Amino acid sequence: MSNFFNKSDLTRQDADKLVSETLNNCDDGELYLEESKSESILLDDNKIKNSNYSSDLGFGFRAISKEVVAYSYSNEISKDSLKNSSENLKSTLKSIKGTYNHEIPKSNKKFYKDVNPIEQKKLDSKLEVLNKVNEFLRKKDGSVKQVTASFAGEQKSIEIIRSGGESLTDIRPLIRFNVSVMLEKNGRKETGVYGIGGRQSYDDYLKNDNWKNVCEEAFRIASVNLESKPAPAGEMKVVLGPGWPAILIHEAIGHGLEGDFNRKKTSAFHNLMGEKVASEGVTIVDDGTIDNRRGSLTIDDEGTPTERTVLIENGILKNFMQDRHNARLMNTRSTGSGRRENYRHIVLPRMRNTMMLSGNQTQDEMIKSVDKGIFAVSFGGGQVDITSGKFVFNCTEAYEINNGQIGSPIKGATLIGDGPSILKEVSMVGNDMMLDPGIGTCGKAGQGVPVGVAQPSILIDKMTVGGTKL
Repeated sequence: MSNFFNKSDLTRQDADKLVSETLNNCDDGELYLEESKSESILLDDNKIKNSNYSSDLGFGFRAISKEVVAYSYSNEISKDSLKNSSENLKSTLKSIKGTYNHEIPKSNKKFYKDVNPIEQKKLDSKLEVLNKVNEFLRKKDGSVKQVTASFAGEQKSIEIIRSGGESLTDIRPLIRFNVSVMLEKNGRKETGVYGIGGRQSYDDYLKNDNWKNVCEEAFRIASVNLESKPAPAGEMKVVLGPGWPAILIHEAIGHGLEGDFNRKKTSAFHNLMGEKVASEGVTIVDDGTIDNRRGSLTIDDEGTPTERTVLIENGILKNFMQDRHNARLMNTRSTGSGRRENYRHIVLPRMRNTMMLSGNQTQDEMIKSVDKGIFAVSFGGGQVDITSGKFVFNCTEAYEINNGQIGSPIKGATLIGDGPSILKEVSMVGNDMMLDPGIGTCGKAGQGVPVGVAQPSILIDKMTVGGTKL
């Protein structure tokens, strides 16, 4: 754990005193200290293109009274910089007064180990794996034209100091391993991309030559795309596969269940608490307590222990995801969902691991029930309007379904709809829930945070598919 006061003229006693004095007449707030170490290594065109290592250190100081949030940050931890931040906060809040909320629950549960993935595996051994990936894929097939592979690792140490000298700490490891391969056949080029990751060391993911499985999956996706034909268009039934397709739930529904959008009444769900918003059998949770998962947190960035929050239960809207600020203004409690990208950013209510739970049907039953439709296995980018829940998603792997049988792979399919409507069109929920491979990053208000998704196969009875077939 980083000792933030070792290399500074600022002592813990100074920090405790300044925090308590600054937040004395506020409703909430904290001093957030952070040290991060990160690396990225990229292989492309048969060679290591770049290798970066960076470290960062700083603090964010926040004071909240009523609806006003005052925030100041610095990449210098010193007595003067903290005093300056304190003065900035006081001048912003001026005469706005509040009563400091000292209540914060405690937990001894940890969902990942205090490891530094960057230092656990030497640079030479990481470069060796990337070169093996390149060699392995290029030997597979003469159609391989390009191989790209990368590592990204991070260790983040945080300390949160609250009024009264309360201190909460966490050490968060995070890694990603990605492979992309381009194939060319008969003048046609297609790419397949696959990656894995989470809150462990590189070796936890790469043992037993597991990197080969990542290569095989990237190669398989590229090969499928080479055989694909233009996607049909129109309104039809859609079967979503398990795992990563839950990104559609994350974007089209999850964001609409975050506290700030509902407090401001800009979410389509803001006035639907306790009402039926989805088909029977649809249960969606946001869970920060799954061991080693990318979206898991021991404590959130306000110090609140993470939890498993039931958002929708059997179709009924039960909860929103809350940070302390929005929870107080909405007269409810934090769900441990207060997150920030780093010390330069304010806290917002954010998703962690957003999941639809398993039902009783099989994927085979879903496919057999469809006369004409598509089977969407994986998604790339998409766009969502939080206010309406309207979305457009691009399928990166999809197949046509004809007369209850999976047919040819298709290319250029987009799924178009809105979250609230789609939830009510779910007619079958599979028994095959799967977690995503651990590569998700969620963007909101210019901040990116690591997240996870999961779902079983689901059948959506009516959905607009945009295609390229003329």
